[in-house]
Amino acid sequence: MENRMPQWCFKNSLRLFFILWIICFNRCLLYLVKAQNRIPTETVQVWALEFGGELNSIVEKYSGSLLLQKKYKDVEPFIRIEEVDGVELVMQFGEKMKEMLRRKVEAVKRLVDAAEEADLYHKYDMNFEFDYYNSVLINERDKNGNYVELGNEFILEVNEHFNNLPVNTSLSNIQVPTNVYNKDPDILNGAYWSEALNTIFSDNFGQDPTLTWQYFGSSTGFFRLYPGIKWMPDENGVISFDCRNRGWYIQAATSPKDIIILFDISGSMKGLRMTIAKHTINTILDTLGENDFVNIIAYSDYIHYVEPCFEGTLVQADRDNREHFKLLVDKLNAKGTGVVTKALIEAFIILNKVRVFTYLIGREVTFAEYVKWIACNNKGYYTHISTLADVQENVMEYLHVLSRPMVINHDHDIIWTEAYMDSALFQSAAHSLLLMTTVAMPVFSRKNETRAHGILLGVVGTDVPLKELLKLAPRYKLGAHGYAFLNTNNGYILAHPDLRPLYKDGKKTKPKPNYNSVDISEVEWEDTYEVLRTAMVNGETGSFSMNVKVPIDDGKRVLFLTNDYFYTHIDDTPFSLCIVLTRGHGESLFIGNISVEEGLHDIDQPDLTLSNEWIYCVTDIDPDHRKLSQKEAVIRYLTGQEPDLECDEELLQEVLFDAVVTAPVEAYWTAIAMNISENNKDGVEMAFLGTRAGLMRSCPFVGKEKSSNKKFFTTQDRHSIFTMDHFPLWYRRAAEHPPGHFVYNIAFEEDIGKKNRSKMVTASTVVSVTVSKRMAIAAAVGVQINLRLMRQKFWMATRQSNDTDCSNIEGTCPISCDNDALNCFLIDNNGFILISKNEEETGKFLGEVDGSVMTQLLNMGLFTEVKLYDYQAMCKGATNHHSGSQPMLSPFYVILAALKWFLNNLFIFFIEFNLCDLWNREGLVNAKTVFHFGHKHRKVEAFQPCNTEYPAFVHDDTIKEANGFVECGDCQKMFVVQSIENSNLLLLVTEAYCDCSVFPPVTLEPKEVKYNASVKCERMRTQKLRRRPNTCHAFHPEVRKMQRSVEEHLGFLWLECCLHLMWAWLLFYNDEAAVLTNMQRTNLEALPTDAHKAINQAYFY
Repeated sequence: MENRMPQWCFKNSLRLFFILWIICFNRCLLYLVKAQNRIPTETVQVWALEFGGELNSIVEKYSGSLLLQKKYKDVEPFIRIEEVDGVELVMQFGEKMKEMLRRKVEAVKRLVDAAEEADLYHKYDMNFEFDYYNSVLINERDKNGNYVELGNEFILEVNEHFNNLPVNTSLSNIQVPTNVYNKDPDILNGAYWSEALNTIFSDNFGQDPTLTWQYFGSSTGFFRLYPGIKWMPDENGVISFDCRNRGWYIQAATSPKDIIILFDISGSMKGLRMTIAKHTINTILDTLGENDFVNIIAYSDYIHYVEPCFEGTLVQADRDNREHFKLLVDKLNAKGTGVVTKALIEAFIILNKVRVFTYLIGREVTFAEYVKWIACNNKGYYTHISTLADVQENVMEYLHVLSRPMVINHDHDIIWTEAYMDSALFQSAAHSLLLMTTVAMPVFSRKNETRAHGILLGVVGTDVPLKELLKLAPRYKLGAHGYAFLNTNNGYILAHPDLRPLYKDGKKTKPKPNYNSVDISEVEWEDTYEVLRTAMVNGETGSFSMNVKVPIDDGKRVLFLTNDYFYTHIDDTPFSLCIVLTRGHGESLFIGNISVEEGLHDIDQPDLTLSNEWIYCVTDIDPDHRKLSQKEAVIRYLTGQEPDLECDEELLQEVLFDAVVTAPVEAYWTAIAMNISENNKDGVEMAFLGTRAGLMRSCPFVGKEKSSNKKFFTTQDRHSIFTMDHFPLWYRRAAEHPPGHFVYNIAFEEDIGKKNRSKMVTASTVVSVTVSKRMAIAAAVGVQINLRLMRQKFWMATRQSNDTDCSNIEGTCPISCDNDALNCFLIDNNGFILISKNEEETGKFLGEVDGSVMTQLLNMGLFTEVKLYDYQAMCKGATNHHSGSQPMLSPFYVILAALKWFLNNLFIFFIEFNLCDLWNREGLVNAKTVFHFGHKHRKVEAFQPCNTEYPAFVHDDTIKEANGFVECGDCQKMFVVQSIENSNLLLLVTEAYCDCSVFPPVTLEPKEVKYNASVKCERMRTQKLRRRPNTCHAFHPEVRKMQRSVEEHLGFLWLECCLHLMWAWLLFYNDEAAVLTNMQRTNLEALPTDAHKAINQAYFY
C-alpha cells in the first residue's frame, strides 16, 4: 500500500504537467497567431500619410488657398488692424436702434392725434348707415355677379415690402370678428370716423418707408389695418381674430396687475355652470401678459390652490403659467358646499389693498344683489354671465374699467410688446419677417360731455420686424462667431440668432407654444449665476465674459470659445441690447485702403456676389430700389447712377479691398477650369471663398447639369452663405483652425435622406493677416469634392499589393481596407463618417455604427463627450385620455358614451339657443359663437416644450495616433486610429470578424431632463428677476364724481382704483352655497383688518 502511493502521485503529477503544458502551448500559439494577424500600425500610418498628402495637394491646388494667403500677405503693409471696443460699439448700435424705434413711436402718436380728433367731431347716430371695406368680403360677388354688401371692389397688388402679399397701400380696410355684427351701429359709427386714419397711414408710410403694418383696434371690436388686405377665415369658416384679445391692445389699455381668482367648485356648480366658469377663467387668463402676476384659489367647504407649488404667492402670468393654470382648472370637479369666507381671508393675506370683481354664473339671479354688493363696496365691477356666448364680451369689459383713470388723465403711455409671430406672414411662409414687436398707444375720447366717463376708443399700433432692428448691428463688425441679441424687461429673448420659434411636426412647420417666452438663461445657459441676465434686466451698461460651448450644425458639433458680452439699455423702451465678440480674432478688425476706381472693376464680375441679408446700401426706402440686389445697389452707388442711396461707407471700403485682393484667385480658378479634362479624376466640382465683408466668389469646375450639389452657395442652403445671424458654417469651423489646416464636412443622414446620400464633401481653410503681431481673419477658402471620386482615392491609398515587402512589418501583410477582414472608416473630428464600406453609413455617427470602438476611444481620451442642453426642445407629450381598454370591459360602453354625448349636447343646445333670436341676425351670430366656443375640445399637440440634454463628441487633436483592443467576450477586436495631417480627419481601421454586439451603440439622441416632484415644484415657484413697467394708473379724483345715471347707461357698476393696483377676482354662482348671505356677512368680522375694511366699507354714490 505504501509503495503504491508514490507511484500514484507520480502518475497524476505527470498527467497534470502534461495538461498544463498543452494549455500554455495553445495560449502561446494563440498569442503568436494574434501577433501575426494584428493590424500593423506602421501600415495604417503609411495609408494616412499617402491619402492625406494626396488629398491636401488636391484641395490646395483647386482652392488656391496658398495664392490667396500670399495676396493678403502682400498687402499687409497697407493694412491696419484695430481692436474692437465692445462697450463703445454696443452703445453706438443702441443709439441707432433708439432712433429707429423713436420714428415708429412718432408715427403712432400721429395716429392717436388723428383718431381722437376724428372722434371729437363725430356725432354718434344709432341709425347711421355707412358702407366700409370689410376685409373678408372685399371683391366678393353674389351669384348674379354683383358685389356683396360691404364687399366692393378693392384693388390689391403684390408688394415686396409686405413680403409679396397682395395689399392696397392707398387704403386701409376693416376686419370684424365672427361674434360681432358687422353692421352694428357702434361698428358703423367707428368705421366712419376712423376713415380719417387713411391719410395718416399713407403719410406715415411716406415719411418712414421702413414702416410695416399700421392699425387701429377699436374697443367695439373692429380692426382697421393698413395697408388693406384680403382677410381669409380659418378652416372652420370663422374669423376668430379679435384685436381686443391681443397683447398689444390689453397692455396699452391697462396697467400691470396682480390678480387672484377665487373659483367656487361647490356641488351646485355641476354641469353647464362649471363649463361656463372654466371658460370664464380661461378668458381672464388670456387677457394677462408678462407684466401681470396671478394665482387661482378654488374653494368649496375648504380652500386649495389649484397649483399647490404656488401656495401663498403670485406667479408671473407668462404663457407657460397661464397654460398650466388652464390645464389644472380643466381638471377641477364640483363637490362640497361653497364657503367663500376662507377664500377671501387667504386672498387678503397675499394682497393688501384690492378691488373685487365678481362674476355671477348661470341664468338664476336670485342672489345677484349679494354678488353685486361685494363688487360695489370694494371698488369693483359686477358681471352676470348666463351663457357661453356672454363670456368673451363680458370679460373684456373689465379692460374699460381698468383703463378709466388713465383715460380721464389722458396719459398716453407707450407700450412695447414681447416678440410675437405675424400669423398672416406665417401662413404665407414668409418667414423672414416672422417675429415682430409692436409699439402701441391708447386712444381716448376728448368730448367734454364724456371726458369724466373715461371712454377708451381703442388702441393704435404698428409692427416692427425684429430683423430690421438687428440690421442696425452689422454682422461684419462682430466677427465670425459674434452676434447681437435683444431682451425684454422680463428677461425674455426678443431676438437672438439661436432663438428657434418653429418646429417640425411631420411635414408641417409650426410655431412653438412658448416661442415668445424663452428666457435669456435658456439660450445663454452657461451663465449659471445669471450675472448677464440680471444686468440686462436691470437696464445696465457693462461687459461680462465667460467660456462657452457653442453648438453648431444643428447641435451635431460644438465649438469651445471665450465670449465677451457687451450690453446696454435702449432708452425709452423696455429692451436691452447685447453684442457678443469672441476673444482673439473675433475682437480684431483690419482695414485696407483701395480706390473706388480700382475696386469697382473687380467687384463687377459675374463670379462675385454679396450677401443680400447684409446692408451695404439701404434698398427698402425707395420703391424703385427694392428690386435691386445688394451688389447691384453697390455698383449703382459707386458709379454715381444712384447717388441718393444710403450706403455703409466702411463696409463698402472693405468690399472693394477684398474684391481687389481676391481677383487673382478668380483668374487662377478660371485657368484651372480651362485645363480640366472631362475625365478629371480629382473630383473637385467647385472652388469658393468668402471674406469677412460678406463677399463671395465661386468657380464651378463641372457643368451645372453635372453638379452634385446645386443648393450650395444659394439661399436654399443657408448654412453655406452669409446671413444676418451667422457666417457660413464652413467659415466658422475653419476659423478655429490655423491657416492651411483644411476642415472637411459632410451633410448628415437626416439632412440628405436615405435615398439621396450626400455626394459632396466640403473642405475649407482660413486666410489670415498679421500686422504688428496682431492677427485677424481675412477670409476662408475651400472646395467641394465629389464623394464618389474621393472614395476611390481612399480605397486606392489603403491597399497593399501582393508584392509588398513585408519583412519589416509586424502583423498581417499584405493587407487592404477592401478586405473582408477589415473595416476602414474615414471620420471627422466629431466622429461622423465620411467614408465606409457601407455607403449607407455616410454621414452617420461612428458610435451608432460601432459602439464598441467608440466606447474604447472615449475611455482612452481620444474623444471627449461634451454635454449640451436645449431649453427650447419639443418632446412627444403624453396625452390625457381615457383607458383604451375601457370599451372592452363593457359591451355597452360605446353605446352609452355615444348616448351621453348626444344628450349632453342636445341639452346644452336647448338651454343656450334662444329661438326668439332667429328673428334677428345678431342672434344667429351669437348662436354660432356659442357652438364654436362651447363645444370645441382642447386640442392636445403631439409635441410639448421640454428641456433636453444631448451629447457632442470632440477629438483631442493632441493625440495623433492610437491603437488597442476591445474585449468582446470570446474575442478581441483590434483597432488603429491615425490622424491625417493638415485636416480634421482620422483614419480608423478595425477588425471585422469579432462580434462586439454586447456593446450598446453610442448615440446622439437627446434625453428629456426629468425633474422629481420637489425639484419641479421649486423650479416652478422660483421667481426670476423681472423689471415691471414704471407707469401705473391706479386712481383719478374725477372717478368719484361720476353719476349713477351714466353708469347705468354704460351697463356696469364700478368704483375707484386702489393705489397699488392689486386685484382679486371672484367667481360666484347662483345658489345659497355660492354667495355671501347675511349670515356670512357676519362672519366677515374674522377677516384681517384690511380685508374687513375692504369688504364692509362701502363707496356708494
